[in-house]
Amino acid sequence: MSTAESRPLISAGRGAEPSDVLERIRSGKRVRRRLEPWGRLFLDRPLPFLCVYRKPPDRSDPGTDELATGEASYLIASGHRRDLGRVQSLVRSLCHVLSEDFGGFLLVEIWTIPPSTIATETPAGPHFCLVSGRTGELTLSMDELEAALSSIPIPAVGKLSVTFARRGKVTPPGMAPLLTSVEAEAARCHLLGIEVPPVYVNQESGGLFPVVHRALRRGLSRALKHCAYAFTKKHTSHRPAHYQSLGSRSVTKSVWDVDKGLARIAGRFDFLLLTTPRNVDQAWGEFKRRHFERAPRFSYRPRPVDIALAKRELYAIPVERVEDPTLADLLREQQQEIDRKLTMIGERETPQFRYESIQLFGKVEAKLLEQARGVLEEIPPRAREASKGGQLDARAFAALAEKEIALLRHAYDGVDSQVEIRSDVSGLMVSRGNLLVGATSRIPASRVEALIQHEVGTHILTYCNGMAQPLRQLRTGLPAYEEVQEGLAVLAEFLVGGLSRPRLRLLAGRVVAVERMLDGASFIEVFRELDRAYDFEQRSAFTITMRVFRGGGHTKDAVYLRGLLRLLEYFGAGKPLEPLYIGKIGLHHLPVLSELRLRGVLRTPPLRPRFLDRPDVAGRLQRLRQGLRPIDLAEK
Repeated sequence: MSTAESRPLISAGRGAEPSDVLERIRSGKRVRRRLEPWGRLFLDRPLPFLCVYRKPPDRSDPGTDELATGEASYLIASGHRRDLGRVQSLVRSLCHVLSEDFGGFLLVEIWTIPPSTIATETPAGPHFCLVSGRTGELTLSMDELEAALSSIPIPAVGKLSVTFARRGKVTPPGMAPLLTSVEAEAARCHLLGIEVPPVYVNQESGGLFPVVHRALRRGLSRALKHCAYAFTKKHTSHRPAHYQSLGSRSVTKSVWDVDKGLARIAGRFDFLLLTTPRNVDQAWGEFKRRHFERAPRFSYRPRPVDIALAKRELYAIPVERVEDPTLADLLREQQQEIDRKLTMIGERETPQFRYESIQLFGKVEAKLLEQARGVLEEIPPRAREASKGGQLDARAFAALAEKEIALLRHAYDGVDSQVEIRSDVSGLMVSRGNLLVGATSRIPASRVEALIQHEVGTHILTYCNGMAQPLRQLRTGLPAYEEVQEGLAVLAEFLVGGLSRPRLRLLAGRVVAVERMLDGASFIEVFRELDRAYDFEQRSAFTITMRVFRGGGHTKDAVYLRGLLRLLEYFGAGKPLEPLYIGKIGLHHLPVLSELRLRGVLRTPPLRPRFLDRPDVAGRLQRLRQGLRPIDLAEK
């Protein structure tokens, strides 16, 4: 049977006959059907397992059907006696057809006991119960399932224990079995029941505890894939590459609608530009004229959105309609991240801004501060950039950056990034895939290649790779992406031999400045400390201080050194570089993105950094894997 993995999702109207469903399965097509009025069937592709949930006819059971809908093969059906024959007929047919193709089939049924019986009928408290009908045949699968279920962290509940039961009938209490033992044996079908404690139900109101429900749903979905993977390897001819590859490859319209809605709102404001002063050069001149005795006045770009209206629209986006638990969690996390950024923009130039900044970018941890001070102590305060070759002005640097972008465009025609020389920008900045170069910028020739690979070879490249993915959030930037982006960009400077000692000292100075700002120091006090205690040049000390105090107190600049430290730990553990270039992501997103790639939801990125093909880079990558300190990266 052809699995037809690349074919579009096929659905049909109400009342579709099971015989028609079976024909579509035999031809390898995906099936999404409402079998009115008694059921709903989804088969992403032919697979040797089916997850079933039957709604109890005599009680409310909120949220339990959603425990099944995150799987690539599920049936939601009526548990009423009048519908039993039709449900049994469909399940029996599915088992025979799919077992014939795979040599075996696993039928998993999920149910709950009434919440009121948890305390009275289960002395051990709420727990999972795994129910099987045959001794020994599902030992490996149940062991995998037990290990995965018992490790699920559930907020306010903790981890649940797992018990086992062998029963003559693997079925919810009070319901008839979907298959008799004889029918199951004839169809080479193995039966497994999972009794789930409804800890996600509020017994007083009858509603859900949403955070508990999401955590259990996510954990159960992962556990079911582990179980199915173990089963397929032992009892079928199917050989999936990884347990995560048993997830759904099709993505429903609700996912793309939510993704598009989040990207639409994020696209209405440029967070970086809105939280950065537009009069930096003028402010420096004013500060210098006043002999560094009065804090400068900064001006900012007008806010292009009404914060309250944008948030109203943001939370009207129905993330709860996304069935896939992995994608639902990712999109919900992004929704909250956009909310925090909107709050920061709304609180700009107020004391609240710095507290919102802490929410997004964190504080300065003791280890990070120790590393920063160590760098400042080890590198002489008057270390200079190499003067050979002079300096490039904004136009000359922009021309070289455009050549680098042209090389990316040659490798992937989806690259549409541009270089802009701007009078309202200080230094270099990438915004929405475009490189903004401050009109008064002067770049030391020795730093040009390092900065091009920082800005173009990292920030623009990951933006373009994100653009190539169907999920828009990979170009917008997933939560906490800045840490990986800036750490990766600094590593790019090292890999091309351009991470200078003054540059590393600058990143350390930013950390110290953030820590002092959070400790209550004023703009003048931080500037003086950088100037007098750490001996930074006055313009550099001003720029560091400006970046830390912009908007009302910004902790973002600590992410450069923090991101570098975490990536050094990452590479020291032997982990690969190229997955970090798939888009704008955080380290904690790597397992999720790996799952989505295994499921075929995400594509192979079209671009990789050009500098990785340089002969001298391999040696530096090898040094990273041996474990280095930040100070070890600086070129003398």
